Amino acid sequence: MIRKRIVFLLSLVVFQLQAQEKKWTLQECVDYAIKNNISVQSSALDLQTAGIAKKDAIGNFMPNFNASASHSWNVGLNQNITTGLLENQTTQFTSAGLNMSVDLFKGLQNQNQLRRSNLSIIASQYQLLKMQEDIALNVANAYLQILFNKENVKVQKQQLTFNESQLQRTTELVNAGQVPQGDLLDIKASVASDKQRLIAAENALLISKLSLAQLLRIEDFQNFDISEEQLDVFDSVIMNESPNAVIQKAKETRTELKIAESNLEIAKKDISIARGAYLPSIVGFYSFNTRAAYFDRIVGFQPNANNPTSVIGFVDGTNQAVLQPNFSPVLGGPLSIWEQFDNNKGQNFGLQMNIPIFNGFATRNNVQRSKVAFERAKLNYDQQNLDLERNVYTAFTDTKAAKESYEAALQTLEARTLSFNYAKDRYEVGLMNVFDFNQAQTLLVNAQSEVLRTKYDYIFRTKILEFYFGIPLIQNN
Repeated sequence: MIRKRIVFLLSLVVFQLQAQEKKWTLQECVDYAIKNNISVQSSALDLQTAGIAKKDAIGNFMPNFNASASHSWNVGLNQNITTGLLENQTTQFTSAGLNMSVDLFKGLQNQNQLRRSNLSIIASQYQLLKMQEDIALNVANAYLQILFNKENVKVQKQQLTFNESQLQRTTELVNAGQVPQGDLLDIKASVASDKQRLIAAENALLISKLSLAQLLRIEDFQNFDISEEQLDVFDSVIMNESPNAVIQKAKETRTELKIAESNLEIAKKDISIARGAYLPSIVGFYSFNTRAAYFDRIVGFQPNANNPTSVIGFVDGTNQAVLQPNFSPVLGGPLSIWEQFDNNKGQNFGLQMNIPIFNGFATRNNVQRSKVAFERAKLNYDQQNLDLERNVYTAFTDTKAAKESYEAALQTLEARTLSFNYAKDRYEVGLMNVFDFNQAQTLLVNAQSEVLRTKYDYIFRTKILEFYFGIPLIQNN
């Protein structure tokens, strides 16, 4: 038993170490989120609900079967169905039946309901795809944010390492009397500021990991990490397209427009379903029933010993009485329940037509409501077209601006690097004080951080624009 526990604990430790060593790629994050994200799972349930609604629509074409059975007791003064006399007794009855009905014609409502359910499934499929696309974009954004924060942490660590070496060098120079004590205090303040920026960068990295872990529904976010993929900035072919070309492509592929179009078709079917209530409906029906009672039955007759004859009249002239023999019924037990069911069975079948004449404007109002819903669906479809055009134009403009910002940040970094190297040379020969040197170094670090920020912003903006053009999200990784 102890040996099994030791093996289990060792296996658990190995599993935890493997979990900590795992580095998630962007593809793995997207695939995992699509399978486990709550919003995606909720949309998948909506698709299942639409499938159940289709089964309901199919069921409207099928007949309804219902079976019934009952057994009752009557206690008290009841008529004896054998003798016809009122008696205080307890009687029992059993009955059974089978009913069937089928809609032969219902104003084409069943047919339109089935067509509507098929459209609802299509709309739910588009909605699920839309949710998956949104989650993929959110995961990509969160993933790129982690990459940015990781590189920013590296920049802050490099800055801290450099200033710590400067602190050591300045301390030696102060001890040798070559630089004033104030330079040492300034460099110590710079090191303290670098530590603060490093802590802030590490906290931002932890929070970005938490955000992505929540999208993936991973609880152990502290041990969650991604692979440090090198995402290079590239000139996407999408920038060679015009905004109008991207818009036309988006209208062919974007799911939000297909969802609006499907909802418009559903609204049309709702009008047809509502109008079907104006037409007559024909129902075919059939019923079978039978019963059984638990009374004694008359099985024969025998002469009445107590009153063997009775007078039924007199002969004219002689006034002689005319007699007839009296008989008493011979009672026997009831027939078996199955025999009674067979003897008492009956059937009923036919057609029933219902013609709507007036129902308090209910049908008319339902049709009007359906028409209003259709007009609302049309407005939503038009709005989705306008939103799509605006989003594409915005994405195109943002991508172009992000590219220009990244190029400007590179130029700024190049200039700040040359300025810092020049300041470093002057500081080392004593021609620049430590305050001005720290200013040049801070400007360099800010330029490095800005390059990182604009780089990942440009990559994400490019991904969004490519997404509108129908290019898969994960292609260049």
